[in-house]
Amino acid sequence: MSWGTELWDQFDNLEKHTQWGIDVLEKYIKFVKERTEIELSYAKQLRNLSKKYQPKKNSKEEEEYRYTSTRAFLATLNEMNDYAGQHEVISENMTSLITGELTRYVQELKQERKSHFHDGRKAQQHIETCWKQLEASKRRFERDCKEADRAQQYFEKMDADINVTKADVEKARQQAQLRHQMAEDSKAEYSSTLQKFNSEQHDHYYTHIPNIFQKIQEMEERRIVRIGESMKNFAEVDRQVIPIIGKCLDEITKAAESIDHKNDSQLVIEAFKSGFEPPGDIDFEDYTQPMKRTVSESSLSNSRGDGKSEPKFGGKSKGKLWPFIKKNKLMSLLTSPHQPPPPPPASASPSAVPNGPQSPKQQKEPLSHRFNEFMTSKPKIHCFRSLKRGLSLKLGAGPEDFSNLPPEQRRKKLQQKVDELNKDIQKEMDQRDALTKMKDVYIKNPQMGDAASVDHRLAELAQNIEKLRLEVQKFEGWLAEVEGRLPMRTEQARRQSGLYEAQNTSAVNSCAQDRESSPDGSYTEEQSQETEMKVPATDFDDEFDDEEPLPTIGTCKALYTFEGQNEGTISVAEGEMLYVIEEDKGDGWTRIRRNEDEEGYVPTSYVEVYLDKNAKDVYKSLQKNL
Repeated sequence: MSWGTELWDQFDNLEKHTQWGIDVLEKYIKFVKERTEIELSYAKQLRNLSKKYQPKKNSKEEEEYRYTSTRAFLATLNEMNDYAGQHEVISENMTSLITGELTRYVQELKQERKSHFHDGRKAQQHIETCWKQLEASKRRFERDCKEADRAQQYFEKMDADINVTKADVEKARQQAQLRHQMAEDSKAEYSSTLQKFNSEQHDHYYTHIPNIFQKIQEMEERRIVRIGESMKNFAEVDRQVIPIIGKCLDEITKAAESIDHKNDSQLVIEAFKSGFEPPGDIDFEDYTQPMKRTVSESSLSNSRGDGKSEPKFGGKSKGKLWPFIKKNKLMSLLTSPHQPPPPPPASASPSAVPNGPQSPKQQKEPLSHRFNEFMTSKPKIHCFRSLKRGLSLKLGAGPEDFSNLPPEQRRKKLQQKVDELNKDIQKEMDQRDALTKMKDVYIKNPQMGDAASVDHRLAELAQNIEKLRLEVQKFEGWLAEVEGRLPMRTEQARRQSGLYEAQNTSAVNSCAQDRESSPDGSYTEEQSQETEMKVPATDFDDEFDDEEPLPTIGTCKALYTFEGQNEGTISVAEGEMLYVIEEDKGDGWTRIRRNEDEEGYVPTSYVEVYLDKNAKDVYKSLQKNL
């Protein structure tokens, strides 16, 4: 089966077919190129996806990855990154093994095809030239034969005519002989040309064209084989990365199987355990005896009577209510005026501004009464420390000894800090040992360096080590203090707490307010400096925290003069600029501050408020966390 013998007369169709074959090859190259682009795009998207969900360095997310479920997710992200790398390998291999090779082969194929069909056209042109020569010789032979026949007829006519001279007859005879000779020569030439053409035609159709067509056939078959090999490579490139992709998937499965729900639950306990005791039972307060009313151990204050506490029911420890109270709302409720605010004056003149009716004396509950009395006392300034501390913690600041944390969390942080400092000390000591060895080498071999050049660095390392050791001692002292407080409180501590309550009511009130938990759930063991009486440390100190003033959420300008004569209000002058610390909650009063010692409520209609949106958002977020 040969194109040269079977398709000897299909030169044009073969030319079209081979061009179609090249077009198919180029189409396949384009297909593979687009596949590589898809693989690269897919790999890039996978990498971006993995990077997007990777934990940020030095962020809270890193702490979340101590759980087995989140570690498994992190392992999945890493494996997806490797998975993306395999798709990049697919793209690279397809580009090098298929796209690049086929592109070069197509250029070679085009050149080879052009050469073969150029030879075929030359052969066709040659046979056409031979055919034209044969046709010309044939026409010439035919013309000469006709001329010879006419000359013979003319001679015979002249010879038969008696009126023609003998000379004319001889001339006609010679002309006839000449034409016959020319016809014979043309015949011989035609015969020779015909033999030559037949030979050329035989060579053309049985030798030249078959050879050319055979080369074209071989070229086309090589193209078909090459595209088949490329398709095999297309599949093989994918097959080569399947084991690695399978390994990535196996690692993801292994990470999923490593998730331990019990371990994660234990980590939650370790992360959030405060070390506090649960609240005890709340004692009954008998309101049927107004003259002998006492406040239970869970009410933060003692009675105004003889200072003796009521007996406890069932010997239960006192309840700790503060973790369940939103303190700022309670303070606002207890200190906010209990009457509607006065309407703004009709005139802007200061003399025309009424102060409004005095708030009626209302019957207050014991807890409210005790707190109002407490808020007007000297420790009022310190009642807001925990809120400021909570705000500072939100903004990334905190005490060095982690006193803002519950005992258990504080112990963990201190232990972590000690471990970090010990690692730093070890690094410094390793550097010192290395420099010491270098110095010894310099002493033994002065040509290698000056031994005195490392003395300055050794001195710095010694100072750094000493500083770090002092830091370790400081944190170990705090750690020992915390670890000494973590055990359950004894009955003696409870008795001391009861004695402490009986000694001084105002001191307990001040300390209770200072020891209240911070709005953000922080914890501190600072003692109030405002209490003159020194009392033994009790479990009451562990329940509350110092509080600092509320953060300002904006400013305001007094539109009218207001004389704050009622409890919880503050006087302002017209045109005065003040700080807003609590906006109107619908009761017509706004809480403002003049300085650290002066704050209170004014009618909202008497001031023009300019709120700071950022501070307001922070304040609201703190309120939600209370």
